[in-house]
Amino acid sequence: MTEYPAPGREADLISRVRAAARQEQFLDVVSADEARARFIAHIDMAPLGDETVLLSDALGRVLAHDVVAAVDAPPFDRSNVDGFALRAADTLGAGDVAPKIFTLNGEVIACGHAPALEVESGTATTIATGGVIPRGADAVVMIEQTELIGDDPPRIELRRAAAPGQFVSYAGSDIARGETLLRRGARIGSREIGMLAASGLAHIDVVRRPKVAVLSTGDELVEPGKQLRPASVYDSNGAIIAAAVSEAGGVPLAMGAFPDDAAALEEAVREALAASDMVVLSGGTSKGAGDLSHAIVSRLGRPGILVHGVALKPGKPLCLGVIDKKPIVVLPGFPTSAIFTFHAFVAPVIRALAGLPPEAAETVHARVPVRIASELGRKEFVLVSLIDSEQGVIAFPTGKGSGSVTSFSQADGFLEIDALASSLDADSDVQVTLIGSAAQAPDLVIMGSHDVALDVVVGSLAERGFSARTLAVGSLGGVAAAGRGECDIAPVHLIDPASGQYNVHLVSPGLTLVPGWRRMQGVLFRLGDKRFEGRTAREALAAIVADPAALMVNRNAGAGTRVLIDSLLAGARPPGYANQPKSHNAVAAAIAQGRADWGVAIEPVARLYGLGFLELASEHYDFLVVESRRDRPAVQAFFAALRDETTRQRIRALGMQPADD
Repeated sequence: MTEYPAPGREADLISRVRAAARQEQFLDVVSADEARARFIAHIDMAPLGDETVLLSDALGRVLAHDVVAAVDAPPFDRSNVDGFALRAADTLGAGDVAPKIFTLNGEVIACGHAPALEVESGTATTIATGGVIPRGADAVVMIEQTELIGDDPPRIELRRAAAPGQFVSYAGSDIARGETLLRRGARIGSREIGMLAASGLAHIDVVRRPKVAVLSTGDELVEPGKQLRPASVYDSNGAIIAAAVSEAGGVPLAMGAFPDDAAALEEAVREALAASDMVVLSGGTSKGAGDLSHAIVSRLGRPGILVHGVALKPGKPLCLGVIDKKPIVVLPGFPTSAIFTFHAFVAPVIRALAGLPPEAAETVHARVPVRIASELGRKEFVLVSLIDSEQGVIAFPTGKGSGSVTSFSQADGFLEIDALASSLDADSDVQVTLIGSAAQAPDLVIMGSHDVALDVVVGSLAERGFSARTLAVGSLGGVAAAGRGECDIAPVHLIDPASGQYNVHLVSPGLTLVPGWRRMQGVLFRLGDKRFEGRTAREALAAIVADPAALMVNRNAGAGTRVLIDSLLAGARPPGYANQPKSHNAVAAAIAQGRADWGVAIEPVARLYGLGFLELASEHYDFLVVESRRDRPAVQAFFAALRDETTRQRIRALGMQPADD
């Protein structure tokens, strides 16, 4: 017997059949570029607010603010090997025919123990890797290069001369107190965790990750793990999209699958909007029978649906909307279409809100401008920074050494040197494997001497939308790089001994000089030292140079400060002259920790370390500019930042004086 529907039910069924057969067409199919432009125009793509998390919970997060190092790393001059700390000058002439004999001091410097004895001429102190360099010592020799020749007193025989600074990592050589360690927007990986931990930070401010509500729609959907019904499928989209949200840097709020019930779905979407920063639905957007999502979005608030239909295959049914400033996206129901459109339209928004950069390519070909020595028998991986030049991409090796916690973080990638090669020749073409998001070349490359005030200018540049890479290679290294066209700007502070003028003598065809700021140089000493207090710098120097008990800390050859020191000493070589760290911070650390009594550095560093300061001379920190790049937008933006009064006030607050004040 045939059953017929009741008259009212029959009319309803006929209406539904007619609606399904009619299937309204898409409102407005547009190109992918047009769809993206409409969507982005209604979204604030700035990173979300910040939150404080434990360092142990910071992996994968994005820094909300610049991090300035509060301590040096290493915090003291330390040994890189197991061996003996001694005076390099005592090793001159050591060889197989005429070895040098050293009497061992009565202590062994292990990690975590401060030295108690000063290293006198002709003596050496046993020291472990990581041990504090004792007062009087300026080099370390490896234990393998020595032979024990006596027991009472114990003595060693050395057959190879040592250079000042050999196997010594100076205080602040890796991380300098007051240095901008990481910039706002940096993604925190394991290497960044190491940097932050080395600076003593237990908590860190990070960008809040966007909460993304994930819903699926359709009568046919069944939660994984449950029994399938006839004509049903498992809800794979919910799991796929939630995982993709996490990969993109968001926090997925999995709200489950909902049947094609307009009232229930609308209630769920409104709850999702209230609980999240963004809502992603999948299914119900094709405007066919049972497709409700687009209709619900259209009545949730303004501006509502912005795009419904994109000229993509797969992905044509995509629906993009914004409700009261919150993005809402309805992805196609088929999994392939859903994940394709998610990565094209949703993932970039999540990454932007999370403060993350666009994803990077994997490898790039580059030229290495300098020779890189390597050890035979071992495949070597060399960390490099990538620089765009007129001759193509340049891979510049980083040089902080294996003990550095910052090298890996500051590198863009690495290259390999074969185990059978003793070096990689200069101008070699190599393939660089990128680290993280290193594919995006910086807008500006700065190579030369580093200064904390330079961080201020680079920060101001970032606020103008330009990225910069700074490589601290010293003034002379910057001059060479600028001459080869490997950078845009080279910060320098070198005095011409003949004229007494700073930096003017560095100008050559193709290079011009732009004034930067002045920083006062002077003699640093520990407060309370009567040999310095109450005197001028030159009065103190005249007395201290003749005092054999006063130990100085010098600067490395080629540094602008070293030129000033040698001029002041007029040929004198006071105790400690061979101790030659490469930064102002290392000088201050040596004095503050009692390993030296005096040195020459800039005033802001003296303030950082609580040291006394006697003015000597104002040093000019200026910028050599590659003339062929002067009109580039990033270079002009750098000049604009340099002239900006807010930037100048920040420079003054650091104890510097803008050149035209």
